[in-house]
Amino acid sequence: MDTLERKDDLFEVAEIKLSYSANVKSSLRPRVESSRQVYEVFAQAWDNDRIEFVEDFKVMLLSRANRVLGIVNISSGGTGGTVVDEKLIYAAAIKSNSSSVILAHIHPSGNFRPSEQDKRFTQRIKQAGNILDIPVLDHVIMTADGYYSFADEGEL
Repeated sequence: MDTLERKDDLFEVAEIKLSYSANVKSSLRPRVESSRQVYEVFAQAWDNDRIEFVEDFKVMLLSRANRVLGIVNISSGGTGGTVVDEKLIYAAAIKSNSSSVILAHIHPSGNFRPSEQDKRFTQRIKQAGNILDIPVLDHVIMTADGYYSFADEGEL
């Protein structure tokens, strides 16, 4: 009798819902057309007290018209790095019905040049985006004094 009850429990599963609810009209969302605009939008979304303190990683979610659907904080780390789970990037992109994404992270050291690890990671995320048809348009490394754009430097 006990085994029959356990079999029934195997068929009880959680329902998964995917939805996106926008509270901002499309026409009011910022549209990004250059790395400078991307930097400015990200800079507004960042806590200035953290820029020279720790590495944070955020993703800008974009519509087909390059309007910003939202910015999601993916991870926060220490002074020398942060661990980013690729699945979280694309979970947010899929849930928001994004057409593309732009990656950004802080280098608290002030050095905005990408490390080899930054380059490898960017290529891995780019490949995942190509498979999902959610391309990575840019990866911006931000500092208190400026930024580095992978797209501008031909590294995407």
